[in-house]
Amino acid sequence: MAKSGAVSRARILRRALTPPEARLWIRLRRRALGELKFRRQHPVGVYVLDFYCPEAKLAVEIDGESHAERAEHDAHRTRWLETRGIAVVRFTAEAVRVNLDAVLDFIALTARDRVRG
Repeated sequence: MAKSGAVSRARILRRALTPPEARLWIRLRRRALGELKFRRQHPVGVYVLDFYCPEAKLAVEIDGESHAERAEHDAHRTRWLETRGIAVVRFTAEAVRVNLDAVLDFIALTARDRVRG
């Protein structure tokens, strides 16, 4: 059985994290954030999410400079994910670089709120 394009792309992206993604992944992996399980470069449909917490159905996206030109695409993608019950939170690469603790606090709070329902 052939792998979907998103799965193949996710495998490639896992080996090529951007510096902000790598920095965040170090703090999310191995249930380091309040025992929440996160996956990196997780395929959902035709999309690959930067990080995904299945328990909270929460996608975490890190937007670099190229995303300024892709706002419409990102909005469409977010709407598509939300119709599947997945919430999306976005942070700039700069926010991860200069204020990682605040980013992590927001992710943890959002995920916990979603798990509690």
